[in-house]
Amino acid sequence: MAVPTRVMPAADDRSDGAEASKPAPGLYLVATPIGNARDITLRALDILRAADIIACEDTRVTRTLLTLYGISATVIACHDHNEDTVADRIVTEVRAGNIVALVSDAGMPLVSDPGHRVVRAAIDAGVPVTTVPGPSAPLAALALAGLPNDRFLFGGFLPNKQHARREAITALAAVPATLVFFESPHRLVEALADLAALLGARPAAVARELTKRFEEVRRGPLDVLAQHYGDSGPPKGEIVLVIAPPGPQAGPTEDDIDMALREALAATGVREAAAEVAARFGRPRREVYARALALKRQPE
Repeated sequence: MAVPTRVMPAADDRSDGAEASKPAPGLYLVATPIGNARDITLRALDILRAADIIACEDTRVTRTLLTLYGISATVIACHDHNEDTVADRIVTEVRAGNIVALVSDAGMPLVSDPGHRVVRAAIDAGVPVTTVPGPSAPLAALALAGLPNDRFLFGGFLPNKQHARREAITALAAVPATLVFFESPHRLVEALADLAALLGARPAAVARELTKRFEEVRRGPLDVLAQHYGDSGPPKGEIVLVIAPPGPQAGPTEDDIDMALREALAATGVREAAAEVAARFGRPRREVYARALALKRQPE
């Protein structure tokens, strides 16, 4: 049996621009700027000013934002190592009639950031939970990329290790949607190289430092982008990768499959190589596995 979610009372809902009344007690998931501090919403400021407690990923980052807007509140850390304990405290605070705001360092809370266990605990406890939406790096990058945006998949951060990263890319290769990932500057070149090797020369965009002074969106095929950043070196700043969905293509020839298998077999085992190539070309895995075995048995 589904349990209904408690909804915040509408006491602070004003569409006429007038000053809002004090918000109702509850847990508020508040979006914060991804770069430009002026992107914070008026409602977010209302909630943060009214909050009895602000739970955040990094107290130093959040206090900088709060100081900028003259907000003083009790700030507590909420990260991967203490989330369960913080979740219990937040539920207790809301039940006591307090307002708790949950923020991340930038953008919407819970998007590749801690907070899921807090929200789950609040829902399970039956306390009110709502969101104060605002800036979001994946959506900003998707809008700027110039790629199809009617259907997209956000994949968070790709794995650090190449083998795991290639497995993750292979699993998403045939998804009929634009792909969106976060990436760190020092791993960008390796990630783009793996993406180009497994997805081909799909149109893509590298968006960095969004809403900041040195915002840049570089667009082009994956292999060209990999070459550019390989030559220029790792860029600075926060990065979002946006990659076009697979387009209609002529079916691969047997030579295409053999070439791809030989390249994959040089770096990994038969099973992994077959899985990569089958996903890349949309061919049955059993068929590609059989061909990979045949190639592996051929004399050098």
